[in-house]
Parts: sequence; C-alpha cells; structure tokens
Amino acid sequence: MLKTLFGRRRRCEEAAHDLYAALVAQARRIEFYTRLQVADSIDGRFDMVVLNAFLVLRRLGGEDGEAKDLAQALFDLMFADFDQCLREMGVTDMGMSPKIKKMAKAFYGRVAAYEMAFATDGQGLAEALGRNLYRGHETAEGVQEAMAAYMLAQFESLKTQATADLLAGKVAFIDPILPPEAA
Repeated sequence: MLKTLFGRRRRCEEAAHDLYAALVAQARRIEFYTRLQVADSIDGRFDMVVLNAFLVLRRLGGEDGEAKDLAQALFDLMFADFDQCLREMGVTDMGMSPKIKKMAKAFYGRVAAYEMAFATDGQGLAEALGRNLYRGHETAEGVQEAMAAYMLAQFESLKTQATADLLAGKVAFIDPILPPEAA
C-alpha cells in the first residue's frame, strides 16, 4: 500500500515538473516579449509564467482527484522555483518571506482578475491584462486584445487535451496569437 501511495505521489511530482517545464518554456517564447510587448524583465517573465500557470491550473481545477493533487503539486513547484530564483539573485533568508508573500499576493491578484474575465466569456480580459501583465504601460494597438485572444484560445486548447495526458505531464501549448503588423 505504501509503495502505491508513494508511487502515485512521485508520478504526480514528475508530472508537475514536466507541466511546469512546458509552461515556463511557453512563457519564454520570444514573441511575447517582442510582438506582444511584455516587458523583458524579471517582472515580465514572472507575469508570463503566472499567466500560463493560470491557464493550466484552471484546466486542472475543473477535474477531481488526481488532477487537483497535480494542480497543488504544480503550484508548490512554481513557488519553490520562485524561491530558488530569488536566492540565486542574492535574496537572503531574512528577505525571502516578504518577497514570496509579495509574489503570492501578485499571483492571487492576477488569478482573480483573469478568473473574473473568464467568467464573462473573456469580457474585460484585455483590460485585466493591461493592469496586470502590462502594468499600465501603453502598448501598440491590438496588442492587449491579441494577448487576450491567446489566453482564450489556449484555454480552449487545454480543454480538449485529455486529462490522462495532463496527469502524465503532457501539455500542448499553441503559438502566441499576434497582433496585426503595423502598416
């Protein structure tokens, strides 16, 4: 029995690692920082990881049992990675708690804003992105709408992906939806 329990936990942790690696790779796609004008900074990269994690966690949250366990493992891994990144940037143990609390507050604030927009079929998502992802910085025409379209399309794609695949750590991300080129 213990072997089964620990084996399931290990598979969950491995799946969370694979999902996290995939969503970080997606968050680092150059198109987000060029054509979609996300700030190529620590904050911008944090926000892109959070955005893609939100989509995967939202998909997993629609399931029961192992999927909920996987969502928790993914969340835990993401914050462990944030902790490790802060340490690599020189944050000391004494400074860690306030920084992680600030990141958690930012994460939950973004999740709440994105959830509110998703609850209304994407209405207001571009505005939520303007406040959270773009932090009030002006973007070219159509950029925030393109990012909102990406989020909605990516979530639709996630809904079509088999739960068994997600539980095995397999996820497919779509290409970013880009705004029209300026004339």
